[in-house]
Amino acid sequence: MADGARSDHPPLQTQLDRLAALSPGSDVLGLGRIGRLLDRLGNPHEDLPPVFHVAGTNGKGSTCAYLRACLEAAGHKVHVYTSPHLVRFNERIRLAGRLIEDQPLAALLAEVLDANGDDEISFFEATTAAAFLAFSRTPADACVIEVGLGGRLDATNVIPAPAACGISQLGVDHQAFLGATIEQIAAEKAGIAKPGVPIIMSRYAERVQKVVSEEVRSRGGAQVIRGVAWDAAVYEGHLHYRDGKGLLELPLPRLPGAHQADNAALAVAMIRHQSDVNVPPSALRAGLGWTEWPARMQRLAPGPLSDLLPKGSELWLDGGHNPAAARVVADALRELAHDDAPLLMVLGMLANKDAAGFLKPFAGLLTAVYPVPVPGHDHHSPQELARAAKAHRISAVPSADGADALKRIARAADNERPPIVLIAGSLYLAGEMLHANDQDPE
Repeated sequence: MADGARSDHPPLQTQLDRLAALSPGSDVLGLGRIGRLLDRLGNPHEDLPPVFHVAGTNGKGSTCAYLRACLEAAGHKVHVYTSPHLVRFNERIRLAGRLIEDQPLAALLAEVLDANGDDEISFFEATTAAAFLAFSRTPADACVIEVGLGGRLDATNVIPAPAACGISQLGVDHQAFLGATIEQIAAEKAGIAKPGVPIIMSRYAERVQKVVSEEVRSRGGAQVIRGVAWDAAVYEGHLHYRDGKGLLELPLPRLPGAHQADNAALAVAMIRHQSDVNVPPSALRAGLGWTEWPARMQRLAPGPLSDLLPKGSELWLDGGHNPAAARVVADALRELAHDDAPLLMVLGMLANKDAAGFLKPFAGLLTAVYPVPVPGHDHHSPQELARAAKAHRISAVPSADGADALKRIARAADNERPPIVLIAGSLYLAGEMLHANDQDPE
């Protein structure tokens, strides 16, 4: 089933089944199908509150989380559209601060699919139309919308005039859709630029920045380049941000990992370079401390899964799945290391991901990898992942599933040196593990 979309609410499951039955051959990028469907629905995307539109390879979900937290800290009601979900499909659509309920979601999906009829449409396009329909009918002060894949031809890119656009960190991923090189991928991401709309950029390599700037310029976007129009740095225990409006001393983000300072700074810059929604500095400070984003270097609480490990162990979760994400996760894992505790990884990856490239940053860091399947999705077998790990001189113990891996870790553990364990490699695996630990996102 597409993206593992399941519900214990029968009317919603009926519509999710209809979504899942859509032709896989229609799952290609383009704006023609989504435009046709939205026109039949009365063009709800033209009647949204001010939109903050975020693209990028890594960090765009976290950036959206910071945007939401800062906007809500200012007292605003915020719609949010993100993907994929971790446990429940409802996680994709947040209406004025709350996850959409089952019954209205079922009704929205039915309306969208009925309007589409027998025409070709993809899973993500239908979901996007449902989100826009919901957002147009429920009062709010702002929308935070995450690009699904790429940017230029992503279904969310029908939004005519966002308040601000942002591009987070860039890397190589989804090459079959976006191109084989970082330059091609960067151009696709920059395709969310709109005439006169500020588009806030993270820091990129010079050759990548050139491509992004050329694409934005060709589309008439207003470039807001890091290091020129704004910048940020961490020192003396704070995030120091500057732009043309002045300097801000902000708390470090609540989310762990040095890379989160860059994601938080991008969100702050997006808010500071638009004029549709007022957000005072006090709300920016509060928002960075409030932000939560599941499966991004998240420490799991005591629960059925984490309790499988010996006392004193730490169990962490991250959904990163490409080499660029692996580099920042590896850095975050180094920060967690203490007292000679073994660093272990439970790893599951989809078949279209670069397992060898993902594991490379962890060479010399991990004591062992415990490869597992990703249920319900085409994935690298545990044996394939074990071979990739061993190529980097990392010991590997193929396991049946996440729980089996943790039990194996527990049996081999030294009680005097309880391990630090990271579950990584796939957002779908992350969702399974959250559910197994009774920590469904809310």
